[in-house]
Amino acid sequence: MIEELLLTKREETEHLFERSRRFFETALLQIDRGFHDLAAFSLEQSLQLYLKACLLRLGIDYPKTHSVRRLLELIHDVIGREDVKGLLSKYAVELGSLEDAYITSRYVARSYSREEVKRLKSTVEEIKSVVKGILG
Repeated sequence: MIEELLLTKREETEHLFERSRRFFETALLQIDRGFHDLAAFSLEQSLQLYLKACLLRLGIDYPKTHSVRRLLELIHDVIGREDVKGLLSKYAVELGSLEDAYITSRYVARSYSREEVKRLKSTVEEIKSVVKGILG
């Protein structure tokens, strides 16, 4: 029973990492097509799923939140690394914009420029890189 539960968590983690990767690839296609609002949403989804997978890998059940800031804060709380805390400060505006993309994609007509989305893409890439470097 416990082995089945562990396998399920492992599978869920890998599934989230894979979905994160696919959302990121989708964002790249959307950027190329000029669908910047959808690209922003896909980048948010990519980061959100990545951070949730990282929490699972750390043995923490992720909360039912869509806040990428909150998920990053939880990772910081668990591992206590200042470089993670630094990401929260360095990318405060971009993380807020990603969270807005999650909400506005459904309810509000919000457009994003190519430059905004490129900046969000770089933010997602760096956050993933730093967290990956820590977790191995």
